[in-house]
Formats: sequence, C-alpha cells, structure tokens
Amino acid sequence: MSGAFDVIIIGAGIVGAGIAARLGSTHKVALVEAEEQAGYHTTGRSAAIWVHNYGPPDVRVLTGLSRDFFKNPPEDIGTARLAVDRAVLYLAPPDQGGALDALIAQKLGIHEISLAEAKAKVPALIEGYATRAGFEPDAFDMDVAGLHQFFLRRARQGGGEMLLRNRAGRIERKGDVWEVETSGGLVITAPLVVNAAGAWGDEVARLAGLAPLGLVPCRRTAAIIDPAPHDVEHWPMVQSAVHDWYVRTEARTKLMVTPCDETPDTPHDVQPDELDVANGIDRMQQALAIGVQRVAHSWAGLRTFTPDRSLAFGWDDATSGFFWCVGQGGYGIQTAPAASALAAAMIRGDDPGPAGAVIPAIDPMRFRRSGGSRR
Repeated sequence: MSGAFDVIIIGAGIVGAGIAARLGSTHKVALVEAEEQAGYHTTGRSAAIWVHNYGPPDVRVLTGLSRDFFKNPPEDIGTARLAVDRAVLYLAPPDQGGALDALIAQKLGIHEISLAEAKAKVPALIEGYATRAGFEPDAFDMDVAGLHQFFLRRARQGGGEMLLRNRAGRIERKGDVWEVETSGGLVITAPLVVNAAGAWGDEVARLAGLAPLGLVPCRRTAAIIDPAPHDVEHWPMVQSAVHDWYVRTEARTKLMVTPCDETPDTPHDVQPDELDVANGIDRMQQALAIGVQRVAHSWAGLRTFTPDRSLAFGWDDATSGFFWCVGQGGYGIQTAPAASALAAAMIRGDDPGPAGAVIPAIDPMRFRRSGGSRR
C-alpha cells in the first residue's frame, strides 16, 4: 500500500492526535503509530491533573490557555468528566518553606492556609510533618482517555487515516515530499512530517537524517493503594512543596501515590521499579497516617524532557517540512488543547494568537546551530 498525504504525523499520543484533529479541516493527514494502541506508552499511562503552577513559564502559558477548553468543551466531547474539580494541598516541612514561597509568588492561584485548615481537608495529616501549607483551589482532574479519543475521532471525521502497528522505518526527503516507509510495509508521502514521537523523538529525527535535540525520557512510577478507613473521594491532591511525592484520589475510594521519580531511561515499554513504589509510599507515610497492607496495582510511564525542560515545537532549519513537537515532559495532557492549536497554527502559517508569545522559548533550534532555510 502507498498513499499521498498533506501531512504525516509520527506518533498518535495526545499531541499527535490533537494536531491531527486540528489540521483535519485543511490537510489530508496520516497518523503513523508504532503500537497496536494509540497513546500506549505515555498518554495511556497518564494520571493527569490540571495544575496551573506546574512546569516552566511556556508550559504555564499553554496550561492557562487550555483551561477554557476543559471547562467548556465542545458538545461532542464524549465524556461528562473531562474536568472534575480537584484542589491541590501543598505541604511544607521546615526545609521547604522557600519552595512554598516560590509557588505562591507565581501568583497563579496558590495561597497559604493554616495547618488546622489543612488538617480539616485531609484528616490523615500527621501533626509535625509540615510547618506551613498552601492551597490551590482551581485545579481539576482530567479525563485523559476522553480527551484523547475526542482528538482521534475528530481526526477521523476530518478524513485522517490512523495507521496503527506501523513503526516508521525509513524517512527520506525526495524532492518536495517526505517518503515514509513503515514496518507494516506502507510507503506514504507528504510535503510535511510532524515529529510527535515522544520518547522516540530523537530516533525519528535520526531516521530523517537530522540531528537530535538531546531528549531525555524519564521513568515515572505510580501505585494504587487502599486508604481505608479514610474517605478520600473529595480530598485534594496532596503533595510536598518540592514535589518529591504526591497522592491523589483514584476511582473515588483509592489513592494513587508516586515518589515523583524522574529516572533517565531509554525509549521502551517501561515497567515500574519496586524500590520506586516503596519510596513513594514511605514519603507519603511520613506525612499521612495511612497504613498500606498491599499495593493493588503499580505502573510506570515515560515523561520526555528537552535539555532545558521547556517544550520543543517548531520547524527544523536543516531541511524542509520537518516540524518538531516533542518535550512535553509531564505537561502533555494539561497543555494539549492550546499546544495542539498552536502547532496547527504554526504549520498552517496562521496567527497563533496569545499562544504565539511562547514560540521563541519553545523553538527546537535553540539546542543546536544549523544553517539552511526554513521549510
């Protein structure tokens, strides 16, 4: 099989699907995915919460611009739980007061509360753990699967083709088009290629004969525990001010706990490490009086960062028609509505609106000097 498209997007996670959905009205899109399931490695393992204060400045801008989409989604979103309010409680032991002050100083919705108020919100809080507490009321849980499926559905409605089980094996510029040959035996062409391959982003670039950016995939581990006898359905997410552990409600009666690990790894089907699971539980139990008899389930995913931890969206100056869309780290879901709209606008050459303010900060070419012309 072969086919000609306007855009080939490599990677069908949240950002690849979002761009495909946004471009569907103007471009014939092929969404190339190596796995049997779109979003298998990162999007499908995300336990996402929208937190305005999370991430570097460019991320916070796109997070803020995404809020209205989550709160007032399209009528055909397909889920009644795209955004479910879930405040965040920040706990600061004696050595984390400066971190709490820095969070509050961002002026993005965190304010200090008393330890008595913190205890009222989370009765399991152990007295003496924290000397101060902060509260962010405007956060919310996100329905990751619902958002991802909405983007994929929109992409299909726009005439886009989803090519599952097709790992890109050869990416070659021939004249005015890119030719992509996949592990499934397909050969497809398009003037534009979008590299939305997440942890595999540098590998895709190498296949295209381009220099990598130095992406760093990092393992993040999570586990589900039973917090009984505590009723946690309406608890805020609870975390340390330096973000070295957090817990949040899962399926109304359980808690998800993570040590917020970021262990550099290689792109692969990453699995949880028992020591990381134990570390998360230990850090939680220093703050919360919750016994853990067993771990119901644990998993790990890859969060891929650029060297400076900001996003990398934009054209590669060393060739024509190669667009980077990588480095979302742990921010991919909460920025997805605005980030996908921004990428689509950049690809079309449209006015990106307020999101355009971050373009200089997220230019992928900041990581290497390159000659040649754009596009």
